[in-house]
Amino acid sequence: MLPAGEIGKCCPESGDEMKNTEEKSDMNIAALVGREQLMQDRDDDQLPLNVSAFIEKEVGNDLKSLKKLGKLIEQMTENKMKLEEQVLTISSEIPKRIQSALKDAEESQQVLNQFLEQETSLFSSITSHLLTAQPWMDDLGAMINQIEEIEQHLTYLKWVSQIEELSDNIQQYLMTNNVPEAASILVTMTELDIKLQESSCTHLLSFMRATVKFWHKILKDKLTSDFEEILAQLHWPFITHTQSQTVGISRSASAPEVYATLETLFCQLLKLQASYLCWSGKVTKTTSYSVFVIMLTPLQKRFKYHFRGNRQTNVISKPEWYLAQVLMWIGNHAHFLDEKIQPILEKADSAVNARLEFSRGLMMLILEKLASDIPCLLYDDNLFCHLVDEVLLFERELHSVHGYPSTFASCMHILSEETCFQRWLTVERKFALQKMDSMLSSEAAWVSQYKDITDVDEMKVPNCAEVFMTLLLVITDRYKNLPTAPRKLQFLELQKDLVDDFRIRLTQVMKEETRASLDFRYCAILNAVNYISTVLADWADNVFFLQLQQAALEVFAENNVLSKLQLGQLASMESSVFDDMINLLERLKLDMLTRQVDHVFREVKDAAKLYKKERWLSLPSQSEQAVMSLSSSACPLLLTLRDRLLQLEQQLCFSLFRIFWQMLVEKLDVYIYQEIILANHFNEGGAAQLQFDMTRNLFPLFSHYCKRPENYFKQGS
Repeated sequence: MLPAGEIGKCCPESGDEMKNTEEKSDMNIAALVGREQLMQDRDDDQLPLNVSAFIEKEVGNDLKSLKKLGKLIEQMTENKMKLEEQVLTISSEIPKRIQSALKDAEESQQVLNQFLEQETSLFSSITSHLLTAQPWMDDLGAMINQIEEIEQHLTYLKWVSQIEELSDNIQQYLMTNNVPEAASILVTMTELDIKLQESSCTHLLSFMRATVKFWHKILKDKLTSDFEEILAQLHWPFITHTQSQTVGISRSASAPEVYATLETLFCQLLKLQASYLCWSGKVTKTTSYSVFVIMLTPLQKRFKYHFRGNRQTNVISKPEWYLAQVLMWIGNHAHFLDEKIQPILEKADSAVNARLEFSRGLMMLILEKLASDIPCLLYDDNLFCHLVDEVLLFERELHSVHGYPSTFASCMHILSEETCFQRWLTVERKFALQKMDSMLSSEAAWVSQYKDITDVDEMKVPNCAEVFMTLLLVITDRYKNLPTAPRKLQFLELQKDLVDDFRIRLTQVMKEETRASLDFRYCAILNAVNYISTVLADWADNVFFLQLQQAALEVFAENNVLSKLQLGQLASMESSVFDDMINLLERLKLDMLTRQVDHVFREVKDAAKLYKKERWLSLPSQSEQAVMSLSSSACPLLLTLRDRLLQLEQQLCFSLFRIFWQMLVEKLDVYIYQEIILANHFNEGGAAQLQFDMTRNLFPLFSHYCKRPENYFKQGS
């Protein structure tokens, strides 16, 4: 324990604080003493029990084990002494540890006070130093700013000097007629300009840009002039096919230096334009290559000379003249472009196709011509229709023969413009309706042109139906290359309207023939309806119309035109774009077949009146007759049935006739059962006679159309 005086030195406190601390200590001691007393009381209570338990464990019920008590007492005494020694040792060490801790705290406090004094001294020194050095810092900052400004000026001057040096080099190369080297330096200058794009030096940028533009124009003009001279030596452009073959083969062997120069100039023009487009940021999908523009220039002049102004070749009613001319030019130059120009592009690692790029340039002439001519003939149906026909033929040859991609600009884009397209639809509808009128009024409208060829005439299609479906097919070919799906869908709606109009016309003609539903004309109408429905069902599985169905689905979904069920059916291909038309045609077909069946059935019932009243109850049995024979009253019935079946088999196509006789058999079966079997009484002979008439005479009439006709007479048999 430390003396009271030392405690006071280590912990300097006021008298009141000391008093409060002593009071708190007394309270803590009292609490500890209370706890120890309580624990001691508990230990005193537990001691006898613990001793008893210990003796019970060590001795037990064996009296001989009492001999161990002496040894146990010695062990317990020894343990007690060890515990007392440990308690004394700990009691003596605790005050020493407390004293050491207090000493360490006092030393730490002294060190801390020293540090605080040093910090105050250093702070004042630093503050004084900063105040002294501030003017120097201000002067130094100004000098640094001046240095940076001078460095910027030097850099600026270096850029100007570099630009001027490159410009001088270009000039020197041009003076020595070394155009390729001049072009290479211009490319380098362009690359430097690109690096300067983010600079804030607007005047430097303007100077660089003006310099690049200046030399680009000069070099382009120079290269263009040289390139045109080389083309002139090759007798470009090739006006005739023979000329192109001669230049492509014979001259290439005799003048290789010409082609070497051509390749050099071509590559320089490509490189010059590529760098310029990259520098100007004007690269697009429709960017024309200047080298091809140069090659196309003489052809453009020829085109404008012949097909613009007051020339005799510029006739608005003859679009085929300039369309054929462009196709001829493409064909004449194809070999040269493939054999001589394309390898140059491949060496330059260019993805451009020479022939297609050349064709695209010529297509621009066509588009300009169409854009100027169409407004002049828009309201002349014959001229406009002729123009569309020629344009479609031109497009077909351009794509199929010359491989012109559908992604490039084409005449179909001009025809797809709103005013022109709506006029096209109107004219297409007008001429289609006129064609329908003429075909239906023709004397051969209901006659099949293949009537004498059995293998071909299975559908027994009348001429008017075949011409109509050919008309629809031609319309499909005309609009299938339109660039956008919405335009194709508008033409599809036109086709559906025409089908509906033709159906209505067939219905009107059919109603005129209703009283003669078995005649040739009525059957021809029915064959026409069946043929159109069958062809439309086949078209529904065509890839082109499936694509249109998908496009229509997207349009309907956007406009909320159809219900979710209808959209689901379209999406799952359960329905098609022609379903509405097919359903109407199938309904008309069924109605016409029903009329024919009813007509024949009425005739059969009239012929069966005597047979129905036969004396079935008094006929002799089969054993009383030597040979069974057909009932005489059944002859009119069977003859009428045979004649009508033969007539309709010849006039209806196979599928229609099959439906017809099956519908007739169904009604005949019910009639025999209800009007003959149920309405009469039969003896054994009458039943045998009816059985004979049915199985040996009626059923064989239908054996030509199926193997087991009795299966269709379920009630009568």
